[in-house]
Amino acid sequence: MLVIADFFSRLVRRYLPDPLVIAILLTIVTILSALLFAGSTPLDIVKYWGEGFWGLLAFSMQVVLIILTGFLLARTPIVDKALDRLASIPKGPRSAIMMAVVITGLASWLQWGFGLIVGTLIAQKIAANVRSSHYPLVIASAYAGFVVYGMGISATIPLLVATPGHFLEDQMGIAPLSETIFHPVVLGTTVFILLTLPIFMALLHPKNPDKVVPFDPAVLATPKVIKLDPTQMSWGEKMNQSPVLGIAAGALGVGYSVIYFFEGGQLNLDSVNLLFLFLAFLLFGRPASFIAAMQEGVKTVGGVIVQYPFYAGIMAILTGSGLVVTFSEFFVSISNATTLPFWSFLSAGFINVMIPSGGGQWAVQGPVMIEAAAAVGASSAATAMAVSIGDQWTNMLQPFFLLPVLALSKLKLTDVMGYTIMVLFYSGLVFTASTLIYGAVTA
Repeated sequence: MLVIADFFSRLVRRYLPDPLVIAILLTIVTILSALLFAGSTPLDIVKYWGEGFWGLLAFSMQVVLIILTGFLLARTPIVDKALDRLASIPKGPRSAIMMAVVITGLASWLQWGFGLIVGTLIAQKIAANVRSSHYPLVIASAYAGFVVYGMGISATIPLLVATPGHFLEDQMGIAPLSETIFHPVVLGTTVFILLTLPIFMALLHPKNPDKVVPFDPAVLATPKVIKLDPTQMSWGEKMNQSPVLGIAAGALGVGYSVIYFFEGGQLNLDSVNLLFLFLAFLLFGRPASFIAAMQEGVKTVGGVIVQYPFYAGIMAILTGSGLVVTFSEFFVSISNATTLPFWSFLSAGFINVMIPSGGGQWAVQGPVMIEAAAAVGASSAATAMAVSIGDQWTNMLQPFFLLPVLALSKLKLTDVMGYTIMVLFYSGLVFTASTLIYGAVTA
């Protein structure tokens, strides 16, 4: 496996461009596909792209905030010390890698945004503690744990189809979580991945010490707050240094979060962002400390701000031209009641490369797949869940969700992509077997 991992690492270092260039290239490929296969005119395509360019604006801001608030929370003194204690558990490179996978996997299963950011920050701490570990592989291992998020309790598609009033309710009814996330096959797949993927990633660690890239401590440098002489402070400077205002703001936000969850509020990006933000206020105390950390954190979000609109444009072309329906119908045409979940998984993985958003993908692919499920007698719940599994699978290839990880870790795409491709192959085998079994037991 090390030979294969080295091969892919060399390959991506030589040929893989930056994520922004990938987004531009995917835009070009999508435009050409719409011209060749969907019969769209150049004018139509340009209009689809331009009108949809800001279609992910709200989601982009949510991702910006999950990065920033996760960064802020991790930089608070109490959380920083807690992460240090957790990161001190592994004593060797392989145990460091295994721990990075497990923590991110469990956290992503609970809430994908939380897992993605906090998992990366803990992985950095682990790499800083185990200096003999290969830092790019530790970060790639943390991201590898994200491969289970589509089977977790925050996954968009299974939550959506379990909600009364969802847009496909007339076609498929309500699919309870017992038939999707908590179905024995899906739960078994999640457990299997969380038990075996850490071992798989640990086996990829370089045996040659010369190939190990150690962690750079400068990545975790804590922003310094200039301490002023209280006798020389202006009134405004005293307010900046006073913990009263920060604690008051933090208590207000955290108090609201407690009420929100107590009254049955859902764990989603908005609720996590609000909780993280005001926990950071509360734990920093002094506004000046919060602002210093925030100024450091905003440096990590540039890639998301610039690149996510390109993916929104791609989604708009695929939807407006009907390409997604064309792709889905091809897979549907070769399916039956037993194999439709497998082909749904495979088609979703393919489409996710161009529409890396579970909710956006389901909006355009879902109607086709549910209609096919009705036509061939397949389980609509299993079909929907298989699309969610396909969506999570090719995130190991599509850099959309990897951008926050790269921003926080200060690594390049070429540093980690060779390893995430290995995860793509391994998890693909597991998910293939899983969706075939899923289809057989639910047909």
